[in-house]
Amino acid sequence: MRLLNVATCNLNQWAMDFDCNLSNIKQSVAEAKAAGAMIRLGPELEIAGYGCEDHFLELDTVAHAWECLKELLLGDWTDGILCSFGMPVIKDSERYNCQVLCLNRKIIMIRPKMWLANDGNYRELRWFTAWKSKDHLEDFHLPSEVSDVLSQTTVPFGYGYVQFLDTAVAVEVCEELFTPQPPHAELALNGVEVFMNASGSHHQLRKLDLRNRAFISATHTRGGVYMYSNHQGCDGGRLYYDGCSCVVVNGDMVAQGSQFSLKDVEMVFAQIDLDAVASLRSSISSFQEQASCKAKVSKVFVPYKLCQPFNLLMSLSSPLKIRYHSPEEEIALGPACWLWDYLRRSGASGFLLPLSGGADSSSVAAIVGSMCQLVVKEIANGDKQIKTDAIRIGHYTDGQFPTDSKEFAKRIFYTVFMGSENSSEATTTRAKVLADEVGSWHLNVSINGVVSSLISLFQTLTGKRPRYKVDGGSNIENLGLQNIQARVRMVLAFMLASLLPWVHNKPGFYLVLGSSNVDEGLRGYLTKYDCSSADINPIGSISKMDLRTFLKWAAVHLGYSSLAEIEAAPPTAELEPIRANYSQMDEVDMGMTYEELSVYGRLRKIFRCGPLSMFKNLCYKWGTKLTPAEVADKVKYFFKYYSINRHKMTVMTPSYHAESYSPEDNRFDLRQFLYNVRWPYQFRKIDELVNELDGDKVALIKSTDGENVNVTADGGMGVVAAGSGDPRAGF
Repeated sequence: MRLLNVATCNLNQWAMDFDCNLSNIKQSVAEAKAAGAMIRLGPELEIAGYGCEDHFLELDTVAHAWECLKELLLGDWTDGILCSFGMPVIKDSERYNCQVLCLNRKIIMIRPKMWLANDGNYRELRWFTAWKSKDHLEDFHLPSEVSDVLSQTTVPFGYGYVQFLDTAVAVEVCEELFTPQPPHAELALNGVEVFMNASGSHHQLRKLDLRNRAFISATHTRGGVYMYSNHQGCDGGRLYYDGCSCVVVNGDMVAQGSQFSLKDVEMVFAQIDLDAVASLRSSISSFQEQASCKAKVSKVFVPYKLCQPFNLLMSLSSPLKIRYHSPEEEIALGPACWLWDYLRRSGASGFLLPLSGGADSSSVAAIVGSMCQLVVKEIANGDKQIKTDAIRIGHYTDGQFPTDSKEFAKRIFYTVFMGSENSSEATTTRAKVLADEVGSWHLNVSINGVVSSLISLFQTLTGKRPRYKVDGGSNIENLGLQNIQARVRMVLAFMLASLLPWVHNKPGFYLVLGSSNVDEGLRGYLTKYDCSSADINPIGSISKMDLRTFLKWAAVHLGYSSLAEIEAAPPTAELEPIRANYSQMDEVDMGMTYEELSVYGRLRKIFRCGPLSMFKNLCYKWGTKLTPAEVADKVKYFFKYYSINRHKMTVMTPSYHAESYSPEDNRFDLRQFLYNVRWPYQFRKIDELVNELDGDKVALIKSTDGENVNVTADGGMGVVAAGSGDPRAGF
């Protein structure tokens, strides 16, 4: 038997904080060595942090990474253990995303990434060059400040693997696993038994299964040990890296780390018999045949043993059932961990949330409550770093620390209901009850006086006083009056966030939390610079449908029972007067349902549909309920309001990324914000196709020779006509 003990890890790194990152790396190596591991794998670009973005273009960033690596090599960190460290490296004039393999205070190989992630949230080709030379390894001359102290001047650089006396090990960096021809297929035929994947993979709802299937597939048909390491946490941007480092052997998961955690360092260990890999490969005839005529891959020989012989003191890791969170749990945990990192690293003293009593802001309140519960739980489990951060943020003294989530929330979470004459008693009450359940410090404020003063000022300037549509006003007046309320709330929220710490004798400031969902952003159903304009938004990339499911789940599992009533209430902005014969409803105002918006969003972004392609797809999807003309009206209506309101994305609050059809403008959904909203060419093509389909329908009717044929839609998918025009639209 060839027994091998391996360690991989989740690290909560912080882009450009080299002290923090180096400390986490050292802790992970120390824990790996203490557990007897012979291989330690860390996440992609772990020394600098994955999210450095344009900082990677600075020579300082590369130089600091070498300084940190030098410190690791001068100490005893790599003694007796193969370590793979992620960092940027400049070779000649090109910058590469590299894994640096180190053993016994020497660099044995530098492996540059060959296939870069360059879609969705990733822009690696902006900062790095893909390594293209597969046929040989080159000599890399180490920087003089490193070579002088290591007594090592060159190191093999390129695509290849490391051949030890008892096994072969190779690196596969993140995106390379998901390419049509992944390196591990070729490397396995060359005898590589252990694959190390250093990754920077972000959380997205329902995504983990896709990742795990890739690891399992990589080793199921060709055998092998697949080690995966990932970042975990918010390293300075919109993304939350969701860990789940793991070890897979011959298609079976034998070790799995957490997906959501507040810990800075989490280790995952596995004990493996490499003879099981050799046995599987020798039993597969096709593997044997392909290996016999393989293309040779370059290798670096290291006369060192990684494995132990048969030893009863070392138990073997067994296959386990893979752990998955439900989407509701993902919403409760992912944004909560992201908020904690943002809070503890920003210098803020807490959060302030405009709490309306509706589904969206209540979801944010529940997520903050979940964060507080996680903090208290980890402190109870003995995490010293989380305890230190919580004491500092919560301003505990005399040896006190958080032991109750509601008490902790009272110190760091502030909610405010900013009611107007259009607010109902129901939402006022729901906001107060939820605040009590979560434990926030709650205010109930009327904005009527401020709104009235602004309207009076407008009347003084113009001689005209605007009226709501229900009182006989025009659409322009109606929108203006609603936008005033929304923008007053934004100003008040930021004033409270700035001054409440002073009121409570605290230093710092409060982070204002936004609460607009992904569907509202896609449709533009929000006022520019209203309460959607905050410091950060934990639900900005989560759909309304998922949030409503989350509320029902959280009412039970987080203990906030009032969320069930909030979820059952129809969504409303409460920006217009309530009358006996009129009550403002979101879906009526939007002219489409939230369910429809999710469909539009996925077709537009995930399936890359323009207006005509979307129309064709929806003819199939909705054809049993709608005629082609009705589908065309819906598609045109969506694209009209999407393009009218796209400009709002340029100022949307930085949002936690969770949904694959997010319209977020900064990096994920790069489209213009000034459109010809009539879409004349595209809509004309839709009309032409509708006419063709109508002609086909008439021909079909004639061909039935008098038989009764039902060609009329039996109902719509939602409201087509806009009620009041769009209460929160406009600049």
